[in-house]
Amino acid sequence: MKYTKKQRAMEIIRLLKEEYPDTECTLEFSEAWKLLVSVRLAAQCTDARVNLVVPLLYEKYPTIEALSGASVEAIEEIVKPCGLGHSKARDIKACMEMLHTVYADRVPDTMEELLALPGVGRKSANLILGDIYGKPAIVTDTHCIRLDNGVGLVDGVKDPYKVEMELRKIIPLKEGNDFCHRLVDHGRAVCSAKKTPDCVRCCLKNVCKQVGV
Repeated sequence: MKYTKKQRAMEIIRLLKEEYPDTECTLEFSEAWKLLVSVRLAAQCTDARVNLVVPLLYEKYPTIEALSGASVEAIEEIVKPCGLGHSKARDIKACMEMLHTVYADRVPDTMEELLALPGVGRKSANLILGDIYGKPAIVTDTHCIRLDNGVGLVDGVKDPYKVEMELRKIIPLKEGNDFCHRLVDHGRAVCSAKKTPDCVRCCLKNVCKQVGV
């Protein structure tokens, strides 16, 4: 069967729902601001390592106000196992300062306001909008970009913003957030970038452009 991109997208959504019915963000968090911290730390670092590091940070700095008052050096000392310690610590401190002074310790719920926060890009903003506020969101992380190119939802597009805009044309708004989480699930379980994809047991093998469908 020859699929249009819209048809392919809807079939992929259906198949991923069947394979991964209970999907969620793999970063562990209990409050919106903690997700902001974790997603900044996750740049060029695994979610698993971030989940190990952040409890130590929150034990010492349990609130936005407390973390905003910490020195960059003190934050860096805790988060350096996540890599890029100084720049991440600098962004986290500046972000918490802005949340505390401008937003009275509340994480804003619009793309424009989120993007104005230090260290927050569209991927982070979409994650907050989707996971915290239940708003339409497309989180174009590395799994999303790689797999969407592989299955044929985008064609040779690697820029995160361009991938997001292409997906918004074919993914129903209410499906976007969970769709992206399921791509992460699938990328880790079956279609890995670090080893040969397990196409035999792939739930998408009958709709994947990479295998000629």
